[in-house]
Amino acid sequence: MLQLQDIQAAATRLQGQVLDTPCVESKTLSQIVGAQVFLKFENLQFTASFKERGACNKLAQLSDEERARGVIAMSAGNHAQGVAYHAQRLGMKAVIVMPRFTPGVKVERTRGFGAEVLLHGDTLEESRAHAYQLADERGLTFVHPYDDEQIAAGQGTVALEMLAEQPDLDTLVIAIGGGGLLAGIATAAKALQPSIELIGVQTARFPSMVNAIKGTHHEQGTSTIAEGIAVSSPGKITQEIIAQLVDDLVLVQEGDIEQAVLMLLEIEKTLVEGAGAAGLAALVRYPERFRGKKVGLVLSGGNIDPLLLAAIIERGMVRSGRLARVKVSARDVPGVLAQITATVAAAGANIDEVHHQRAFTLLAAQNVEIELVLQTRGKEHVQQVIAQLRAAGMEADLM
Repeated sequence: MLQLQDIQAAATRLQGQVLDTPCVESKTLSQIVGAQVFLKFENLQFTASFKERGACNKLAQLSDEERARGVIAMSAGNHAQGVAYHAQRLGMKAVIVMPRFTPGVKVERTRGFGAEVLLHGDTLEESRAHAYQLADERGLTFVHPYDDEQIAAGQGTVALEMLAEQPDLDTLVIAIGGGGLLAGIATAAKALQPSIELIGVQTARFPSMVNAIKGTHHEQGTSTIAEGIAVSSPGKITQEIIAQLVDDLVLVQEGDIEQAVLMLLEIEKTLVEGAGAAGLAALVRYPERFRGKKVGLVLSGGNIDPLLLAAIIERGMVRSGRLARVKVSARDVPGVLAQITATVAAAGANIDEVHHQRAFTLLAAQNVEIELVLQTRGKEHVQQVIAQLRAAGMEADLM
């Protein structure tokens, strides 16, 4: 079983190969959630993820013969880039198998590190089976994304750095996919500080580790914005460690993760992918559980699709009322649209979209229905805009 000395040896191997990322307090997030929050910025690694720690530790221990033959990995994201980058740096050939529908930006990024990228299968399971087959055919060493003690030892170096910088942390809240990060962190943290509390976080759409350890039967979904932890079956090695050392596992919803991504972007000015925001999502969803404690979170990665990020930002603006949809009904006479836009402008809001509807409405034939998408200062400001429209003699309601 994985031991503290394995992680300490990994830390020695990784010196100068990966960043010792900062672990600092976020005073604003601390005020919002009621706990003292410390953030470990693993999204600042060269490949923007902690995954390269495990990959580098694994590759550094291969024999000369294994290095000469090369390595193979299966991944749709961060693990692929970590293996490809460190294989290139260490002078090894790397083959990466990805599902056919992996976003092009991830494929090209991985190819950019010199890896041979093969697109095969519609799911990670199909890609994994093909990768194992190729490993046997070509004599390549398979680098598992999480169910490998050398991988978990590399990931555990995160805990060594966090506790060296912030030795009095009460709780660590860590995202779980296959469990490599949490298994490594739990091994190191409990050995160094037995009283520390360890909480694992999974998205409710992929609760595989929660089901395996707690014996629950939560249904599994098909997609999540936290695709980095969308693992349908946990690792055997990692499950054993987590069951023994981790205090509790919790589930968070998609909305919690969206909110956490946006909070980190707006407050900390740092870009984090869905999986990387899962820890903060747990604090947002269960604030009473962590109130008054010193809590460490790992911002595990920052590789997020730009279109997904745009959608998260827009949906966040809707939730906060900074983007609002208002329906206005008025007499269909010349100048009415100008009157509506002038009223909105006078109220200090900006019009993002206008939909002018005559035919598809139940209003009287001489009336018109206009839908406005407004940029405002928040929910209170939206109500002020609606009040001014009504004062101008129009029917106005929030949609």
